[in-house]
Amino acid sequence: MSPEGSRTQRLAGRLRPCGPVLDAKAAERAREIVEGAVWTAELETAWPALAPVFGASPYLASLARRDPPRLALLLADDPDARLASILARTAEVAALTPDAAAAPLRLLKQELHLLTALCDLGGVWDLDQVTGALTHFADAAVAASLESAARGELDAERLTRLGDGDEGPVPGWFCIAMGKQGAFELNYSSDIDVSVFFDPDRMATVLAEGVEIQAFAVRLTHRVSELMQAKTPDGYVFRMDLRLRPDPSSTPPAVPVPAALEYYETVGQNWERAAFIKARACAGDRTAAAAFLGELVPYIWRKNLDFAAIADIHSIKRQIHAHKVDERVSAKGVDLKLGRGGIREIEFYVQTQQLILGGRHPDLRSPRTLDALAALSAAGHVSVGARDDLTAAYDRLRAVEHRIQMLDDEQTHKLPESDADRRRVAALSGDAPLRSFDAEITRTLKTVNARYGELFAEEEQLSSRFGSLVFTGVDDDPETLATLKRMGFSNPQQVSQTIRSWHHGHVAATRTERGRELFTRLAPRLLEAAQRTGAPDPAFNRFCDFFGGLSTGVQLQSLFLSQPKLFELVVQVLAFAPRLAATLGRRPAAIDAMVDPDFFEEIDVAAERADIARRVARAEGFEGAMDEVRRIHREQAFRVGVQVMSGSATAEMAGRDFADLADLCIEALAPAALAEAERMGGAFPGDVAVVALGKCGSREMSAGSDLDLMTLYRAADPTAVSELKGWDASTYYGRFTQRLIAALSSPTAEGQLYEVDMQLRPSGTKGPVAVSFAAFGHYYEGEAETWELLALTRARVVWSTSTAFTAAAQGAIEAALRRRRDRRKTAADVREMRQLLEDERPPKGPWDLKLSPGGLVDIEFAAQFLQLAHAADGGPLQANTAAALAALGAAELAPAEAVAALSDAWRLQQDLTQLLKVALGSDPDPASEPKAFQALLSRAGGVKTFKALERRLAEARAAARKAYLEVVT
Repeated sequence: MSPEGSRTQRLAGRLRPCGPVLDAKAAERAREIVEGAVWTAELETAWPALAPVFGASPYLASLARRDPPRLALLLADDPDARLASILARTAEVAALTPDAAAAPLRLLKQELHLLTALCDLGGVWDLDQVTGALTHFADAAVAASLESAARGELDAERLTRLGDGDEGPVPGWFCIAMGKQGAFELNYSSDIDVSVFFDPDRMATVLAEGVEIQAFAVRLTHRVSELMQAKTPDGYVFRMDLRLRPDPSSTPPAVPVPAALEYYETVGQNWERAAFIKARACAGDRTAAAAFLGELVPYIWRKNLDFAAIADIHSIKRQIHAHKVDERVSAKGVDLKLGRGGIREIEFYVQTQQLILGGRHPDLRSPRTLDALAALSAAGHVSVGARDDLTAAYDRLRAVEHRIQMLDDEQTHKLPESDADRRRVAALSGDAPLRSFDAEITRTLKTVNARYGELFAEEEQLSSRFGSLVFTGVDDDPETLATLKRMGFSNPQQVSQTIRSWHHGHVAATRTERGRELFTRLAPRLLEAAQRTGAPDPAFNRFCDFFGGLSTGVQLQSLFLSQPKLFELVVQVLAFAPRLAATLGRRPAAIDAMVDPDFFEEIDVAAERADIARRVARAEGFEGAMDEVRRIHREQAFRVGVQVMSGSATAEMAGRDFADLADLCIEALAPAALAEAERMGGAFPGDVAVVALGKCGSREMSAGSDLDLMTLYRAADPTAVSELKGWDASTYYGRFTQRLIAALSSPTAEGQLYEVDMQLRPSGTKGPVAVSFAAFGHYYEGEAETWELLALTRARVVWSTSTAFTAAAQGAIEAALRRRRDRRKTAADVREMRQLLEDERPPKGPWDLKLSPGGLVDIEFAAQFLQLAHAADGGPLQANTAAALAALGAAELAPAEAVAALSDAWRLQQDLTQLLKVALGSDPDPASEPKAFQALLSRAGGVKTFKALERRLAEARAAARKAYLEVVT
């Protein structure tokens, strides 16, 4: 090259100012330092172009100050020749040991960075040349680091030799460049996305004896990574991101080829197919890499795609929220890569169409974004207008992205929030003032987002009204985290990571391709449904338990997608009803029953009785019967609970259904318990009955109610004993009662049925657990206290060994209640008991519906007192409180206004109790619950707002308290 020709190719003479000198003092400081070390004609020539750069970029100014001679040499050389020199010197580093290689690699990166920035900002290289220079250096640096690390392994005698030629330094080990490095589109301060694989058989040929293949591959990967990204006083070369390998959360950083191929064939996702569009070998065994990528061609480029697969590819695009044209956009703080209208939208726009069309059209498979966009346009799939808009936007956004990163060598894609810092980016981008620069960026982003919204515009959206919901890739998407935060999730990162793990097939429900396709559509609906509950955290967390317990997911996810109202109800149940959620988590198949049209009807007692008898008959032994009854109870309790949550069951219906369910459990287990007593002690002639009291007796049970029971027996012969053990009647029926209590209350592998309380029997805990028929009559004739008689008003026979004994037991109960008693004394006893309760067990708060003045206890006491007071004269006896009040009112045995007040307060508080017991359990505080639950509670109370419910409850209780004081006299 002639001296004159050489001068025309020198970088100094080709640079043009990128914009104004924003900080003249900073530029002058840089000049003084450089000038103090070396000053050449090239520096003088280039200074008008260097001053704007050093006045805006602290990083580039620091590179100049750190090594002025290096700057002078760059300016005096042809930039293309200088790049070739940098790459050649990088390759020479491969001959060094790792300790010796670290410093030269970093200094070469500094030189490359300074050269690239000056050529970019000075208008010498276009975008392709800039990204190409960065990528070629990244390739050279990885290759040199690999060979250097391999030399270290050879010195450590873990390798027997270094490979040669296409087999690379370590045969079998290879590195695949992904993302922008793979497409030669690397940005200025980018990390590099690489995936490391190895062929165990090829690698084994060079390993020393006793060296484990997997451990060596991982160690070598770590050595290469450390050499590339460890920070020293000279900086770093590149950050290496190894997370695009198969399922990075559960696989080592170097993955065996067979395992990788199995992963991609079984659970590989469409976004991973998209990532492989740009994949190429960048270091290591090129032969093994070519074979590996060749195996993946059918996975990446599918010639036959069904509708579901195409829709799932569409989802990559549809997860990003397409905004309305008139929505406000600000350049301040905008993410030019991941934000609305950013670079990612252009890439997704191209890649989704490539995945659909590239299987049959190889000319559409270019790894480079703009080349692929041009090919799609040439083939008629993208309009010329869209192509031109997106091409211009891509060039502009990538150029500004580089300038952002040139400020401080940070891997960021966000324009600064502050005007002062954003002005620095503008100064590296041209002469336009900040306002014009911001306006141009805004127009560009809006243009991209509008074009993006045109793609698959008629498809179902997978974003949210709150924003984008993107779960592709290995990083949490910033826009998605912001969306999840707006939706009310307290830990957006956890939600994002969980959903991405499901996309990876970490649960059985998404282990198949079809399961993952369905989940892609279900995920945004899940998040929206959880948000609508007002309690998104518990809703999502309990859904995790439920979803993780599924053995398969295709049918259920299809059901949820086809019946969105059912899905919303399930999520609502998960959010507000821990007990029901636990049932779903333990037995997800419970949802199958919800599809049955009869699910929201009352329990058909006759049909369920036949079903439970059939299933218990097939059970193996007493324990088997206990387990079977628990399974049936769980199914039916879930059903009633969901009915309460959905508002399809009134409190009266729910109370009756819960009681019917308890009756069925007792009917199934009492014969089994009696058979156990007979097995242990031998047969005994006589009858026994199970009497329900309390909420079960009055058929007013709610979720979690315990059972108040009493057993009555009558021996055929008072002197009879059991055949085997010679037990008398008390012992025999005592054993029966104990076995029944165990059958109903003992926890098994299938859980627990009920807490059982036997304290309402005569003599309470002091007497025998089973009560003889004669002792019952004698006790209630003379010894029973008023509170025991009140409890007896709710007694009913649930099961008996004979219809005759059922009638006898029910007759004995009624005879005890109809004995004449002193009304004044009874009233005084009731008042005293109520006062004692108020003193010793005051209400726990305004939502203590049982113990508050005017609450359920007041109303129960009033109804029970009135029945005792009038029973001797033939007054009505009803175990159910509402029925008793209605009968007493109809018989005009109490003032109509008082009965109406008691009945109204009873219905209201029962309606609320059923929902509160299903959702919150004991000691609820609805005032602190989400508004969505307060709305459910208000609906149950027959009003529109929670404040109205609080007023309605206060008024009803005040009226009930007044009525209680009026009638209990």
